[in-house]
Amino acid sequence: MASAPSTAPRSNATATSPASGASARPAVDITALTTRDDFLLELGQVLDGQAAVRPVDTVEAALEGLEKAKRAQVLVIDARAVPNVRATVDTALARGARVEVLVFADGSAEKQVAAALKGSKVFAVLPTPIDARKTQAVLEGAIAEATAARAAVPARPVTMAEVVGALPPPAAAAGGTQRTPGRSKLPLIALAVCAVVAVAGGAFWYLSQGRAPASTPAAASPVAAPAAPAASATPAAPEATPEAAPVADTSILQGKVDDLLEKARLAMHERRFTEPSGDNALLYYRSAVAADPNNAEARDGLARVAGVLASRFDESLNAGRFDEAAQTLANFKAAAPGDARTAALDQRYYAGAIAKSLADGNLDHAGALVRQAQAAGDIGADQIGKWRTDIGRRVEDAKVTHLSGLVEDRIRDGRLTDSDDSAKSYLAQLMTAAPANPVTQHTQRELGAAFLRKARDAALAKNGADEERWLAEARNAGMKPADILAFQKDLTSARQKAAQAEADKALQAARDRIRDGRLTDPAQDSAAWYLGQLQTSDPANAGLAEVSRDLAAHLLDRARASLGAGRSADADLAAARRFGADPKDIAQVQQAASAKSPAAVDPATLTASLKRLRAPPPDYPDQALQKGVAGSVTLAFIVDGNGETRDVHVVEAMPPGVFDRAAVAAVKHWRYAPIVVNGSAVEVPVKTILRFELPKK
Repeated sequence: MASAPSTAPRSNATATSPASGASARPAVDITALTTRDDFLLELGQVLDGQAAVRPVDTVEAALEGLEKAKRAQVLVIDARAVPNVRATVDTALARGARVEVLVFADGSAEKQVAAALKGSKVFAVLPTPIDARKTQAVLEGAIAEATAARAAVPARPVTMAEVVGALPPPAAAAGGTQRTPGRSKLPLIALAVCAVVAVAGGAFWYLSQGRAPASTPAAASPVAAPAAPAASATPAAPEATPEAAPVADTSILQGKVDDLLEKARLAMHERRFTEPSGDNALLYYRSAVAADPNNAEARDGLARVAGVLASRFDESLNAGRFDEAAQTLANFKAAAPGDARTAALDQRYYAGAIAKSLADGNLDHAGALVRQAQAAGDIGADQIGKWRTDIGRRVEDAKVTHLSGLVEDRIRDGRLTDSDDSAKSYLAQLMTAAPANPVTQHTQRELGAAFLRKARDAALAKNGADEERWLAEARNAGMKPADILAFQKDLTSARQKAAQAEADKALQAARDRIRDGRLTDPAQDSAAWYLGQLQTSDPANAGLAEVSRDLAAHLLDRARASLGAGRSADADLAAARRFGADPKDIAQVQQAASAKSPAAVDPATLTASLKRLRAPPPDYPDQALQKGVAGSVTLAFIVDGNGETRDVHVVEAMPPGVFDRAAVAAVKHWRYAPIVVNGSAVEVPVKTILRFELPKK
């Protein structure tokens, strides 16, 4: 693995919410330490809304988030993104409160990483690419452990003393009469208990709802309070996820209508339509309407703010600033609830934002937007279905592209079937995920072709067992009978070509050995040996007869010379017969030999009768010449029936090894007039001395 990373861009956070579109926030945050977008994509698909994912590139960023986190945490570490996994895990467990750590390692390195983490408190070590079923089960366990650990730490209770201390001191009653020390404290205690119950109830409601209490009408509170900042204006908390759609500030200010309208007019004049938080026209007009629902100026002001926001929405959307458009749309809805334009604006926003996310490859965010659109309630079910289908297809395409890339990488590396990290293993995952996808089918054919290439190599190497094994793998990979038949035809042709190449090679080797006089020796590197191999493997070869006749002719010549010199020629005559010599020629050689009297042949006389036709002098070795060394070499050799020298070898050299090579090379180029005895050329043994003398100065 290595596998190539996905081109999908990284978002600040990725998560998926339940299909119902409920706004309940997951109980655990997941921080993913990785540099690979394909890993984030697979992790998001496995989680499917169980938790928010915060991707980080560095260990420092991960630890910073863990230290600031207020909720239970799961830290996912991609071992490929850190140089020292053990050190990273130990640091995270030491600095992160209530954190469960999962480590993902490349499949081939999973055992080594697990061994390195032995003894640590890491929750689990899992392989990449991610096994969805196994990973989902382990993640559920880690989330449960993190949640249980978080719940086991009790919140600091509010003491009775703190509640009593927060109450006003015992002062005069409405009439100004001070309480006497002797009065009963039961009313105070009862009030304190009620306050405790109220605080506890409020805290429980806040935590269970997961958001700030809704604002109340003006009449519900006797004290005017400043508006709370809009949610979109606050920095994103660690648990924020892209699931939550932008919301408008729906706070209500308390005060006189005229004062609110005056502030609204000033805000409109200064073009503070929705910002800054707590001091803008939208807030003041909404508060005025809340105080006086029939106030015409307040309603008209909201309509004018809505018009401005509609224009701003168009501008942001056309410029591709979708976050800004979403916030503007939320403010528009707050300014003009129930406006007939809302449905069209929603349609335009979600269509553009989803298209942008899909174009960027950010499928998690696109899915979140679809769920937001569905929750909005004014997007048709058909359109929601189309978006979901498009996202599903792209998710499948991303997974298919990733897996097919892994298959191609393993084919290129030659890792076809050896392990879970092989082309065969990844193809099986691909077939399970998207069997009908064209990329899957193409990848299947590519692996089948790779198996057939292996079978071809085994067949040419004459390894039948491996050939059958690779053919079986090709069939299991989906290669059709027609493909196997075409392979077998191609293999037959390849075998014929290989055999022809081997035959041509043997014929050329035989020709070279005949030219060099190596007719029958050495035993496995002679003309006779190569032609014998060819007679066995390809007896019908077109070039075999010609080279065999040439060898037989040379064998007959050597037999004549041997017989003329009084030596036996039976082996050469037998070899000549084997390679197709004419029986009449063999008989003629034998008759000529019987007609001669071997005793009449005197080697010394023959040697004396030799007439040298060409005798180039030897080259004086440079080193010997530079050192001023002289010497001599005694050589023995045979002059054959053609007058050429053979079997040249050194008998004696003074000094040894200095002039040997130069002497032998020179004699090999000497030529003599053939010696004829009784009408046949004979071989003549010769012994001579070559002297190497320094030139005279």
